[in-house]
Amino acid sequence: MSDVRPELLFSYGTLQLESVQRATFGRLLDGTDDVLLGYRVIEIRIQDPAVLAASGVATHRALVPDASAPSISGRVFRLTPNELATADIYESENYRRELAPLASGIHAWVYVKV
Repeated sequence: MSDVRPELLFSYGTLQLESVQRATFGRLLDGTDDVLLGYRVIEIRIQDPAVLAASGVATHRALVPDASAPSISGRVFRLTPNELATADIYESENYRRELAPLASGIHAWVYVKV
């Protein structure tokens, strides 16, 4: 990733799957465990054929703001700006990207239900 500052992306769902990483980024992502606070997980149905093919599942997790919800475990991945744009395309149908604080003290992008 050379001198470009990596984009930090917190994944709580299908972007953690090897099949999705290979289909979306052409490689396996290097990540670290972290925890997200202030959101609740719900399930949504996916219609996008490319997302269905990559993930193999029609029901995906999605976040909605909820200050009283339990913490959400996931992984923080370091992406190039181009890879983050590719993740936006993968998540585009049902999500928007927001910057959120994590339990570790860092801020990372998360995909939240539209």
